[in-house]
Amino acid sequence: MNVLKHPSFFRPANHHSSAPPTSNSSPPTSRPHSSNGSERAARPHNKLSLSGFRRSSPSPSVSMNIVPTTLVQDGSYLELLNLKLSEAVSRALAQPSGPAAVHEQLSGKRPIPAGRGHALGSFIASELKATQDSPHLHRAIIRTLHRPLSVLLTNLSAHLVPLISSPAFQHAPAPSVHSPNLNPTQIHAIAIATFVGELLETFDDFELGTDIDLRGDGLKLIREGLVSLINRAVGPMINTIRNELMPLLEALEMPNSLQGTKAVPGIRGLTAHHPSIVVLQAIMPIYAKTITRFTTSAASQTALATFLISIVWRGLVALAHRPYVPASPPTSPGLVPAALKKSRGATPPPLTPPAARFNIKLPPSRPPSPNHIIPASAAADARALFDLLSLLPRPMGDKESTRLAREVVDDAFEGLQALPDLLDAVHTVPAKLDSQERLDQVARELEILATKVPLLIALPVVLQAPTNGTSTVVVSSLIGLSATQYRKECLSGFGRAEECATTVALRIQDVLPNNPDVHPVVSKWLDMEITEALN
Repeated sequence: MNVLKHPSFFRPANHHSSAPPTSNSSPPTSRPHSSNGSERAARPHNKLSLSGFRRSSPSPSVSMNIVPTTLVQDGSYLELLNLKLSEAVSRALAQPSGPAAVHEQLSGKRPIPAGRGHALGSFIASELKATQDSPHLHRAIIRTLHRPLSVLLTNLSAHLVPLISSPAFQHAPAPSVHSPNLNPTQIHAIAIATFVGELLETFDDFELGTDIDLRGDGLKLIREGLVSLINRAVGPMINTIRNELMPLLEALEMPNSLQGTKAVPGIRGLTAHHPSIVVLQAIMPIYAKTITRFTTSAASQTALATFLISIVWRGLVALAHRPYVPASPPTSPGLVPAALKKSRGATPPPLTPPAARFNIKLPPSRPPSPNHIIPASAAADARALFDLLSLLPRPMGDKESTRLAREVVDDAFEGLQALPDLLDAVHTVPAKLDSQERLDQVARELEILATKVPLLIALPVVLQAPTNGTSTVVVSSLIGLSATQYRKECLSGFGRAEECATTVALRIQDVLPNNPDVHPVVSKWLDMEITEALN
């Protein structure tokens, strides 16, 4: 009743905000009605709107960054982070939207798009960076990562195991000129490996799960599981390409011939490379593109380095043990007309001209074939092999974890790059040297050229120095082993060859003076190599 008796109750408290009454204003009985209307309009705005919640939300986030210890006590932040991590993991493995390409669709599913591992890693990195000033909260966040990352590892394993167990993955041929692309099963497996590699970059940035971590974060098992996924996906595909390359590299040991070769323009006429080089020229760009695709992560660099070292070593062994065949000089064009003139003088010309003289001479349909094709030497094939293998990607050199692998691979390639010059120099050594000073000079030049070449690779090359003898000297016969046993025991790889180098050199040095088929420069060069190795 008091409300009805006093209409001014409905008026706003601030009289200055309302307009002053005028003579043309509405009667007082209408003011309560307008006041009620403004009140009804204001109530939904104040009570039903979400602006109040939006204004109050920034305060907890600010306090979370400024005073993280209070959030650790009530636990609300860690619970919210756990939910966000679980949501981020589910979103990372969700099927992408949009139509799928035919070549990448597998059972109606698309592979994990590139970049999702970076997105998940960026979210984890942002939370870890925000709490670097609070060690207790930082460790609590790392402990919170256990469950969502364990779920992620389990789901990724469940997706990958059927793929790598499929015959389409295990028995898939290596890419070729006619089929350069991967099949859908391989694409899905590589997509998982790429996702894991992107996520592991965050592990590397914050040293999560490493042996040098003293915090005891407990993420080492998860890290090892993620690395295992990459190796299980990338390893078989690298082995498939290696199995295709090894026979081609081993065939380089056979002397080059014109049969089945391809003539390519060179500085001196036309040079026919070895058939293996011709095949590698066609497929190596495809292999380089494929290997680059699935070796982008730091975890795959070890497998990449092992692959590169093995094929470079196989090429070195084959080219160093190729028998030297001196290039035969081209036939002089003046000898053929002389023989023809001599035969024409002995035989009287026919009375009736041949019918071919009256035929219409047509222009040739194709240019004449070259008069002389030179088979490529071992040095030329070695240079071509170095150029082809240089197309392949190498391990990253900007990261501490992959720097050693890069250095080892670079050393192997330096040996292959230095081999052609050594081959050319050895094959041009004179059979007889006029003085001891000249002998020492040539040996010194060979030592400089062989600096980057492993000793057991340079040794069979230097033994090819021309002499007046006709027999070929091989390393295995000098040390009393069969060729198969010698290669198995001493030439299985760079490391094993380095271990056996000094022992083999000392043994050969003992028997060289009694062998007339060995050039004297070999003994002098070997003395220098042994002295340097022992010092």
